[in-house]
Amino acid sequence: MKKQLITSLLYTVITAVALGVVYPLFVTGVAHILFRDKADGQLTYDAKGQLIGSKLIGQPFTGPAYFHSRPSAAGTGYDAQASSGSNLGPTSKALVDRVQQSVASENIPSAGPVPVDLVTASGSGLDPDITPAAAFYQVGRVAPLRGLTEQQLHSLVQAHVQPRQFGILGEPRVNVLELNLALDAMHQTRLP
Repeated sequence: MKKQLITSLLYTVITAVALGVVYPLFVTGVAHILFRDKADGQLTYDAKGQLIGSKLIGQPFTGPAYFHSRPSAAGTGYDAQASSGSNLGPTSKALVDRVQQSVASENIPSAGPVPVDLVTASGSGLDPDITPAAAFYQVGRVAPLRGLTEQQLHSLVQAHVQPRQFGILGEPRVNVLELNLALDAMHQTRLP
C-alpha cells in the first residue's frame, strides 16, 4: 500500500511539473520565436512608443468622428478581466432598452437600418471587429466631421476589410482600432 501511495504521489508531482510548468514554458517560447507579434497580444504603439491598444481586444470609440466598435458587456466595458456576454435573453426588458438606446445613438437616417453588430454585444464582450456593413454604415457620420468625402472614407474602409481566413473560415471583418488609426493618419496628413 505504501509503495502504491508513493508511486501515485510521484506521478502526480512529475505530471504537474511536466504539464503545468515545462509544457506551457515550451509552448510560450516557441510562440515567441515563431509568432512574436501574436504571442505578445498584437499590441499597437504610436510614434512616441506609447501603448494605444491591442488589435485583439475591442475598445470604446465613442466620439462621433471615429468608427464605433460593438457594444461591450464585459465588466464596465471592454474589460478583459471580466470577459462575458450579458446573459440577457431576447425577452429581457433590460436588453430591449439597451438595444433601443444603442439604435438611437447610432442611427443615421439616410443610411438605412442600423447593422445589428453596432447595437448588440458579442459573446465575449471584447470583439475588436465589426462587419463591413457596420463600417460602411458609419461613413456618412464620420466623413463630414473629418473633412473627407464619403468616397475617400469608403475607400479607406474597403482597404481595411479583412477577408475570410483561408477563404472559408469566418466572415469578412474590419478591425476598428486599425481603421481608426488609419483614419487619424489620413486626417493628420490633411491638416494645414
